[in-house]
Amino acid sequence: MSDAKIYGVVLAGGMGSRMGTQDKPKQYLQVGDKPILIHTLEKFYIESEFEKVIVLCPKEWIAHTKNLVKKYLGDDGQRVVVISGGDTRNETIMNAIGFIDSEGNLDDQTIIVTHDSVRPFVTKRIIDENIKYAKEFGACDTAMPATDTIVISEDNDVISEIPERKKMYQGQTPQTFQAQKLKELYLSLTDEEKSILTDAAKIFVMKGERVHIVEGEVYNIKITYPYDLRVAEALIQGNIE
Repeated sequence: MSDAKIYGVVLAGGMGSRMGTQDKPKQYLQVGDKPILIHTLEKFYIESEFEKVIVLCPKEWIAHTKNLVKKYLGDDGQRVVVISGGDTRNETIMNAIGFIDSEGNLDDQTIIVTHDSVRPFVTKRIIDENIKYAKEFGACDTAMPATDTIVISEDNDVISEIPERKKMYQGQTPQTFQAQKLKELYLSLTDEEKSILTDAAKIFVMKGERVHIVEGEVYNIKITYPYDLRVAEALIQGNIE
């Protein structure tokens, strides 16, 4: 798959309701000396294998996002493309695939590396392994072995099962896929199947396809709550790579 076109896909469509900020989505909040989104984009911008990096954000934030990209990365749409996201995570990814198709670069070798805009501590090692395993297996997901015991409750009141911890993993991103295959599988889903999706890797699992695990990092955190912002500040100040 040496001729595969590879795209970075940064998902910045969330409004950050759990962060408690009313004026702007969490990906635009400042950590250290720049917005969270820019910290994340910097990791993708330097990846030489990417044809382009596609950023998907709320429609009303497109102009602001383009301004940030120009200010901090000096890119005026040449390598970083900002487009509108969809109503759900997977529809947002489909918008990215639609853009790739419009460029004439969608075929059965095209790879997309999808990543949360609010996971700014992703490493080059994680991105490179995602690309490697997606080429080999068609789909992969970044995850960490669970350190806490996981409990299952069918009614959200009483524990119904405690699975073996050694089989449990905590999902992170990137999640990386052969784009054409992802599109085909997504379009084959019923509305009911689409309604229970939490991420794109689940589409492959539901359809009986293999999804390879890429080992994540403890500090590849998702900034969701105000507490996470304080942790992120500490990681930035500690200059953790």
